[in-house]
Amino acid sequence: MSSTITKFVSKGLERIEPGAPVVLFLHGYATDEHDLPSLMSFLPDLPWASLRAPIALQPEANAWYSAKDPLTPALEDLEPATSAIWSWVDQNLPDDSPLIVLGFSQGGLMATQMLRTRPERLAATVILAGFMFTGEQPADKKLTELKPKVFYGRGVSDQQITREAVKQLNVWLQTHTRAQTKTYEGLGHSIDARVMNDVASYLAGQLT
Repeated sequence: MSSTITKFVSKGLERIEPGAPVVLFLHGYATDEHDLPSLMSFLPDLPWASLRAPIALQPEANAWYSAKDPLTPALEDLEPATSAIWSWVDQNLPDDSPLIVLGFSQGGLMATQMLRTRPERLAATVILAGFMFTGEQPADKKLTELKPKVFYGRGVSDQQITREAVKQLNVWLQTHTRAQTKTYEGLGHSIDARVMNDVASYLAGQLT
């Protein structure tokens, strides 16, 4: 099964300066490319793009992959979407533009996929209410050496991501990255100003 990203919204891609970072938004399950760009109000003034996941569920509702259990996808579920994101990046962004990847929920999984396949291209990784593929990926060994700084935030009241999925991601982050992990009381499967203020602080440290 092949996947192609044909829809996205963006700002400033036509004026990317050499070597300047680009923010890439990866939305969650059953939403679309318009879901996350409002978060730019918390972030540095940088070019950005928000991609629509390739699997259409219904109007304005899309997914990065299909799986019987969405929290435990198989490799064949993920590879088409991972390749589709990288194909879009290669076709639409300069080779020297480092990426700031922010993914929410299923998009958080895809953010880990980008980190685990081409970590040298990422300047920063933000995983919000996300989870991960539990099998091996091409750059996992390299990540244990690079230990990039990653931000992982989730709501304590999140009922969508299981405790087991949270545990798996935390264990992996501890062994492969220097993760900044934050939890937020009273927050469910969502993002609020507390989260984004912490994301902004993390990015300030990564971009200086």
